[in-house]
Amino acid sequence: MAFSPENRKGTMSGIIFVAIFAAAATSIAQISFIHNLGISPLVIGIVLGIFYANTLHQHIPSEWGTGITFSGKKILRFAIVFYGFRITFQQIMAVGLSGFTVSLIMLSTTFLLGTYLGVKAFKMDRDTSMLTAAGGAVCGAAAVLATEPVLKAEGYKTAVAVSMVVLFGTISMFLYPVLYASIIEPAQGFLHMTPEQFGIYTGGTIHEVAQVVAVPASIPGSPEIMANSAVIVKMTRVIMIAPMLIVLGIYLSMQAKKSGKAGGKLQLVIPWFAVYFIGMAGFNSLDLVAHPIVGVINQIDTFLLTMAMTALGMGTIFSKFKGLGLAPIYTAGSMFIWLVIGGFIVTKAVTAVL
Repeated sequence: MAFSPENRKGTMSGIIFVAIFAAAATSIAQISFIHNLGISPLVIGIVLGIFYANTLHQHIPSEWGTGITFSGKKILRFAIVFYGFRITFQQIMAVGLSGFTVSLIMLSTTFLLGTYLGVKAFKMDRDTSMLTAAGGAVCGAAAVLATEPVLKAEGYKTAVAVSMVVLFGTISMFLYPVLYASIIEPAQGFLHMTPEQFGIYTGGTIHEVAQVVAVPASIPGSPEIMANSAVIVKMTRVIMIAPMLIVLGIYLSMQAKKSGKAGGKLQLVIPWFAVYFIGMAGFNSLDLVAHPIVGVINQIDTFLLTMAMTALGMGTIFSKFKGLGLAPIYTAGSMFIWLVIGGFIVTKAVTAVL
């Protein structure tokens, strides 16, 4: 046990050690150049964690390992629950049926496509494929973190998935304003999108929340409706992580039963932290907590997520990446093409009907 009498001191030391790294990541993320690129402290945290794992980890007491593991497992679940304070059901209703439908279609098709291509076409293991697919389908690094406990995946696989989110999410952040300025905004007919449609398209297909915010902000003279639609649709995708994880837990239980690992009985795996996440979003929808306090909660939650990401990075040794080759890039790249092209077609079709 992490906090048993013999492990308590080492656990606390490990947690403090991770917190120091997370504080450094938070400070780096506030540098204007880094902030303008939409790079979150979560991403910086895992980079610092990986650097530690491959350079300095032998110089740290092994007793601290329980604290690092606690940060990457228990603190992670706690932080995902309180991520619900970023969302209200009113926001989801405000975007209407068209935004919800685009989110649902893009999430489900991207996750299924990424998983299938990763396993079948590019011969990656199931966990890395699903983690990479979750990052592209839902909300980037936070989705990868939320999916990891359900799969019980190794830390280095999470690092692979997050690196793909960073790569293609960053490309998206620079590509979408160019697309809007050169093709979508001046064009007529099928290629043309209204600002609201482009906002739905942006929120329904770009990886990270910060990147979604950055795209309308980087388009000169973009109307407010574009930014609002983009953020609300993105938040709709974020809350969908909970039902997706519940469905994934049921699927994994059925697979375990089919393979005989469950002893002939269906052992339903429900990611309760995802259920609590929905409950927290519902509570936040009641507007019972003052907005400044919600802002503080979200800042603390971001720091806890950064700690979890840093801890996962600390368990990532480069030697474990051998054998993966370019398969993660091929998988994430295929999803990226679907998000950009397929997402455009889906957004146009859905908004035309609804």
